[in-house]
Amino acid sequence: MGHPTRLLLGVSGFLALSGPLVAQEGVLRGGISTSDGRPVRGATVAVVGSHLIAFSDPSGEFVVLHVPVGPQQLRVTAIGFRPTTIDVTVDAVPAAPIRVALEQLASVLGDIIVQAPSRIPERVVEAPAAVSVTDMAAIPAVATTGQLPMALAAHPGIDLAETDVHDFNVNARGFNSSLTRRVLVVQDGRDLAIPVLGSQEWSGLSLPLDDIARIEMVRGPGSALYGANAFSGVLSITTPAAREVVGTKVSAGGGDPSVLRGDLRHAGLLAGGRIGYRLNVGYTRNPLWAISRTQPGDLAREYAEAIDTVKYPVVHPVPGFEVLPLRGQTLSNGLGSAATGSADHEEDVYGGARFDYYAPNGSVFTAEAGGAHATNNLFVTPVGRVQVNAVNRPWARLAWAAPRYYLMAWWTDRHTTDPEQSLASGMTIFDQSHVFHLEAQTNQALFGGKGRNVLGGSVRSASTNTKETLLGAADDQRNDRSVSAYMQVEYGPSRQWRVVAAGRFDAGDLFPAQLSPKAALVFSPSASQSIRLTFNRAYKTANVLEYFIQFPAGSPADFSGIEEALRASPLGPSLSNVPDGTLFTNSASVPVVVRGNPNLDVEHVTSYEIGWKGQFGPRVFLTLDAYYSRLSNFVTDILPAVNPTYGPWTAPAEVAADSRAAVEQAVQDILVGAGQEVAAAGLSRLQDGATAIVFSIGNAGRVSEHGFEATAGLRLTDALSLDLNYSLFRFRVDAASLASGQVLKPNTSPNAFNVGLAYTTPRLDARAMLHVVEGFDWASGVYVGRIPSRAPIDVSVGWQAQSWLNVHAAATNLLNQRRYQVFGGSVIGRRALLGVTMVR
Repeated sequence: MGHPTRLLLGVSGFLALSGPLVAQEGVLRGGISTSDGRPVRGATVAVVGSHLIAFSDPSGEFVVLHVPVGPQQLRVTAIGFRPTTIDVTVDAVPAAPIRVALEQLASVLGDIIVQAPSRIPERVVEAPAAVSVTDMAAIPAVATTGQLPMALAAHPGIDLAETDVHDFNVNARGFNSSLTRRVLVVQDGRDLAIPVLGSQEWSGLSLPLDDIARIEMVRGPGSALYGANAFSGVLSITTPAAREVVGTKVSAGGGDPSVLRGDLRHAGLLAGGRIGYRLNVGYTRNPLWAISRTQPGDLAREYAEAIDTVKYPVVHPVPGFEVLPLRGQTLSNGLGSAATGSADHEEDVYGGARFDYYAPNGSVFTAEAGGAHATNNLFVTPVGRVQVNAVNRPWARLAWAAPRYYLMAWWTDRHTTDPEQSLASGMTIFDQSHVFHLEAQTNQALFGGKGRNVLGGSVRSASTNTKETLLGAADDQRNDRSVSAYMQVEYGPSRQWRVVAAGRFDAGDLFPAQLSPKAALVFSPSASQSIRLTFNRAYKTANVLEYFIQFPAGSPADFSGIEEALRASPLGPSLSNVPDGTLFTNSASVPVVVRGNPNLDVEHVTSYEIGWKGQFGPRVFLTLDAYYSRLSNFVTDILPAVNPTYGPWTAPAEVAADSRAAVEQAVQDILVGAGQEVAAAGLSRLQDGATAIVFSIGNAGRVSEHGFEATAGLRLTDALSLDLNYSLFRFRVDAASLASGQVLKPNTSPNAFNVGLAYTTPRLDARAMLHVVEGFDWASGVYVGRIPSRAPIDVSVGWQAQSWLNVHAAATNLLNQRRYQVFGGSVIGRRALLGVTMVR
């Protein structure tokens, strides 16, 4: 009997044994607000001594069902407020609504609850990792942008780089790339990565940002609990259960430049509150920041407004332009000519449905499904820009959550309904890939209540079919499997001390067995301060494409001019036996290709961290985190001359033996002199002996990195607060096996700073944030250049016009500072948006 069948039978047994309804039950209704009357969204309302829990909606209202009649205690907690416990009496007949006013604080560190660091709830002050939580009070205005990564803009230590409207790199602690895979992103435990790439496709989300309940960012290695690719961090997104958002919500918005957005969500309860449902549908339309680059020099002209192109020359990869314009445009006069017409807008349609069963013992069974259909999305890859003409991203999830155990099965799929197009090479790309995942987890108290453990395991199957557009026939239509088991044990001999040890075992078809250990010591001298020491070891595996890709990185390069120059030089006689036009096999058409490396080793990181968190009175909150990490078997981005299979180009055998070295050097000198250092480094020969410019991926030895992250939260008055954070990053190459002239780039700013100001009253929430990012060098695949410094300002305003009506506005890059954030990405301008949300 297969795993899915056993899971479904287990769920059926659970429902059959969940028992009859409690004979005498009541309902508690009420509202949570600040002391000055402003609704508090997302407050936790728990019946003390039971598993009954509810959350306040955007209007501050809550409902707790099936509460035993008689005297009870309610404990209300919310980030930024002092916890409150009240006595209530529950009657079978509904009583008048309960009103709870919370005392607002800058941040009550000891009562912030996080789940991502240990996969079970714990106080943030005791978390064995550097973790930050998004302030969900700011989400309604940010949601107008439709860009979930923007919710991370205020987090310390995060590299947030926008390449186009829905193409973001979210990375932590260095070594970013065009398609970063060092941060694992999960939504309710479901991996959101594209199966074939392992990176994120943010347009594939099926829920709007303002319907997300919680966003946690764990910085630092996380493989001990999460496995592969939780290398530099884990981004955990939690969505609300149906009972947490009962009612109907309608949102609409738009603005400059030509943005439209609309969302509808309805949630309700059935069967006396035992069954909850949530339905949503949404639509967005955005123009691309991108412009076509179909003429020689287009990239340099596009970037001229963002950087000093004299000091930092902008060189487009071979052959110097893209062969295809953006969708909706045409070439005015064939290859290499200007693009005419207007590019099509990006459009996304998404939706989902969720059903929950709430058992009397506190268990919850969830069945949900959703999907997104995206058109005209554009993203930057190490081999050039790719336009996704049309793609579907359906998914489904079953989960059974109880206080001491958790079972989950999920499936996700990605398939192109209109093939993607490589703008650089003109090739079409097909993707039909899906993942099926089963996971189980349990936790229990240990050592007489002084400790606990978390034990879990998973099985995953990933299938890939590119119709030989990305993979060769021998490696396409793959089905790769992996298994894992993990455990974390904690022990607190006293209230001040906590010891954590964890480890995970993973094995799969694409990588050898891996063991990821973790250890932490947390000392809390008081409820509002802690010092943390952490050791972690994590790993990152190559994806299917990094192992096996076979793809043109651009249109062929014309080297006939180089051959003619050599024949006219003093080296000409040595080429007399080489037929004209064949010095480079076919000199007029030298392929520019990407080849995988099936011999890649798994990359590891060993990290040592020290952190401190502290609350000083009701108005000051500080954190400090420092780390030192060693990366071994460092895996490069797609670069020339990093795969030993493809060594430096050699002159044909027809060239006189005593002249071959001189010919080879002359070719290098000509390319370098023309500013084509990348082509010079990548000039090689394929396995059949044909000349090609080859990009690949390799292991490049050992790298050390260290950094520092600091945050400060200051409540200046009851309404005005100031938040600041600073991130420093440094690295050193300890040993490298790179070809001459190749240099590793971390693609990360050495210094980044954020400062935010928020003003809140019962009806008004206004925020402004300045992001300061120091410029740095970039090298990712065919794109090598300089990232300019930037200092954009983002602002948002939310106004509670009525208890059911919220008006919000947001402007990103308010002063329209024109910058690109990834070399090869688009120049990002201002977005000014207005929206309304109605909740009933």
